[in-house]
Amino acid sequence: MDLDTLKQIAEDVLKQAKLAGASSAETEVSYGTGQNVSVRLGEVENIEYNRDKGVSVTVYFLDRKGHASSSDLSPKALKDTVEAACNIAKFTANDPFCGLADAALMATEFPDLSLSHPWKIGVDDAIEIAKQCERAALDVDTKRITNSEGASIYTNAGVFAYANSHGFNHGYPSTRHSISCSVIAEAEEAMQRDYWYSSARAAEDLDSAIAVGRCAGERTVRRLGCKPIKTGQYPVLFEAPLAGSLISSLISAISGGSLYRKSSFLLDSLGKSVGTPLLNIQEAPHLLKGSASSPFDSEGVATHARQLVQNGVLQGYVLSSYSARKLGMQTTGNAGGVHNLIVQDTEHSFDDLLKLMGTGLLVTEVLGHGLNMVTGDYSRGAAGFWVENGVIVHPVEEITIAGNMKEMLQSIIGIGTDVIPHSSKLIGSILLERMTVAASD
Repeated sequence: MDLDTLKQIAEDVLKQAKLAGASSAETEVSYGTGQNVSVRLGEVENIEYNRDKGVSVTVYFLDRKGHASSSDLSPKALKDTVEAACNIAKFTANDPFCGLADAALMATEFPDLSLSHPWKIGVDDAIEIAKQCERAALDVDTKRITNSEGASIYTNAGVFAYANSHGFNHGYPSTRHSISCSVIAEAEEAMQRDYWYSSARAAEDLDSAIAVGRCAGERTVRRLGCKPIKTGQYPVLFEAPLAGSLISSLISAISGGSLYRKSSFLLDSLGKSVGTPLLNIQEAPHLLKGSASSPFDSEGVATHARQLVQNGVLQGYVLSSYSARKLGMQTTGNAGGVHNLIVQDTEHSFDDLLKLMGTGLLVTEVLGHGLNMVTGDYSRGAAGFWVENGVIVHPVEEITIAGNMKEMLQSIIGIGTDVIPHSSKLIGSILLERMTVAASD
């Protein structure tokens, strides 16, 4: 199903909504196909194909809103979906803040962001690549790597169209592919698991299957031989794959929903310091092949590159049209989320950050959801490595790290250059000056 077909369906949905008496409406129609092949211990474990399609429609009767969706794109199903949305709107309370985004803010330029690169890979080839990946992981240490959770090759191609009563009707195709592997190692009656992956818009941008497997194996083996540490206050280095969670917490705190509900630890922070002067965050929605690139947000509002945080000072919130109206502001083109965050590094390599830390904790895994968005209090289970004099000395597990997110953002003393490519958050490892580390008894 191509883009023109989806745009026509979207147009038909809007016409039906108008005939039903809606003062305005918006709809999104999507279609996608995918393939996932996984192997375990050299044998094919799973072959999955998916073919997904769907339509969602939101209608407005002045200040009343109704929403419905369907996975059936037949004419009757589309009509029924519009009818359902209209019926729901009859029973909703008036909300003066609901409605379409401002027509003047709709995107008018649609650059090719190189988001669609189909990977025409057959099942047999995918199986072979997955086997290579797993074999590379197992070969890292044939004695201690005793089991596998498998290796997977995933590919997906989709297309969508968004349309609303302002006359906006646009969309684009996109793809996403990945290679992943997870294995288990055992020594002295202790077992550890770890994994690695690579994802990208285009298959040629993926790391090789052998490189992914080898990394998964190395990460697993290095976790063997855990030793206890003492509870105390230490510098903490968040490995690059986890560093994004700190930035995600910041983004959640400056997002419209948290702000107008007054459930954010960063209320009324616009123009104020929210982090160390070393912290600079840019939103870059037009990155070629970007994981979260888009010329418009989920309301059709044009996206723009902007500086979210500059030298630690908050430059702007993350708003949809609804949350912006609730706050008496204008949408920032972030309905549906942010688009490619780039966190400026401090020109420290990962090894540089270890040396800067001296003695402390390198965190490679966190467990649980331990952030209070209202107060900023942070406490999570963790695992990683103890570092002395800038050198990793042994793995640790069953520990808890705690602090307050406001203080944590202010205590960043280094941001690494070890960025994982093709991620929606392009950020290296983050070193915090001090956190509470509680070890198990």
